[in-house]
Amino acid sequence: MPVVTISRQFGAGGSSVAELVAADLHAEIVDKNLVDEVAAELNLKPADVEAESEHPRKWIERVIRSFSSLEPALGAAWTPPYPDPFFDPRAEIIRLTEETIKVAASSGNVVIIGRAAGLLLRDRIDVFRVFLRAPEEARVRTLMERYAWTEAVAKRKLHETDTNRAAYTKQLYGRDWCDPDEYDLIVNTGRVDYRTAADMILRGVGRRSEVPAGAK
Repeated sequence: MPVVTISRQFGAGGSSVAELVAADLHAEIVDKNLVDEVAAELNLKPADVEAESEHPRKWIERVIRSFSSLEPALGAAWTPPYPDPFFDPRAEIIRLTEETIKVAASSGNVVIIGRAAGLLLRDRIDVFRVFLRAPEEARVRTLMERYAWTEAVAKRKLHETDTNRAAYTKQLYGRDWCDPDEYDLIVNTGRVDYRTAADMILRGVGRRSEVPAGAK
């Protein structure tokens, strides 16, 4: 059963294309629900888990504050007298995120958005890895329409998000987020619409399924 990972530049239509692909494959989408699963496992707020990929360096400050939810009666200022030196909440979120992605992939028929899933699953021949990109001008227009942002805000958000996604991939896996060698298909959604992009992915998935088991 197909496993598709979609990495994307901000504003290149990752979620929209993923929905089209998943609908045609009758597949599950793993995106925000992954954040919710990890947050529930650690008793954290989804926003704090999401922040790990948004702000890989500053995130730890947020997660420390969120741990007040573990002991609500004690308040945010509570500090345990004997903290566990072996528990790193940042590392635990990464571990659970990776574990959840692997479990989802093992079940098959899934479209996984972001979280460097393509790199995590790079040794699996049954995974079809996609990267969506588009010219900055096109992505800025998309973001302005989608979020009613000004051009200046859209450009700032675009640069911040792309930089943080690249940093997440580099820090965790030592890889270049935009390296074409890491993907089976790269689609420029500034040149083709989302339906065409989804069809290109579906054709690639279909061809991949025709590869005999054990073939390289």
